[in-house]
Amino acid sequence: MAVLIFNKPYGVLSAFTDDEGRPTLAEFIPIPGVYPAGRLDLRSEGLLVLTDDGVLAHRLTHPRYKLPKIYWVQVEGKPTEAQLDRLREGVLLRGRRTKPAEVRPIPPPPLPPRDPPVTPHGATSWLEITLREGKKRQVRHMTAAVGLPTLRLFRWAVGTLTAAGLAVGQWRFLTPSEERRLRKALHLSPRKY
Repeated sequence: MAVLIFNKPYGVLSAFTDDEGRPTLAEFIPIPGVYPAGRLDLRSEGLLVLTDDGVLAHRLTHPRYKLPKIYWVQVEGKPTEAQLDRLREGVLLRGRRTKPAEVRPIPPPPLPPRDPPVTPHGATSWLEITLREGKKRQVRHMTAAVGLPTLRLFRWAVGTLTAAGLAVGQWRFLTPSEERRLRKALHLSPRKY
């Protein structure tokens, strides 16, 4: 079994093939049989977990296991406490309320410049948003719903795994201790090596 992490660049699909010829994971990850456990949309960057273990992939993406996912989000404007509270309490999207999120303003994180660069039309701010669910484009929809459109979105962490030390477009296998901690967090027995 293989479990690896990847720092997905902007403009790369979270898939190995694409009928439209857009950049895919196949251009970066030469490991056969692994698939992303969860997705980041084309315009999002950051940490992806890939595995060939179907049970592990299911638990990584299922909200029942409440594995936190931390996003660094550059938004247009300066958030008010009322906007932050709405994000924290859950936002109504398409008739359903999102689960409460942890949200805090942060200084600009140490990310490399994005290619292409973000071109804001005014003041911007950075938020750290922690979710324990993962609906399609949820962070973008949440920030837009409170009047803070997302300009840049970077997933920093999935559970205890982070993008620390991974350059844009780089991947690596989990260490045995990282994999043990991940499996424990997901209530899975340790893998035999």
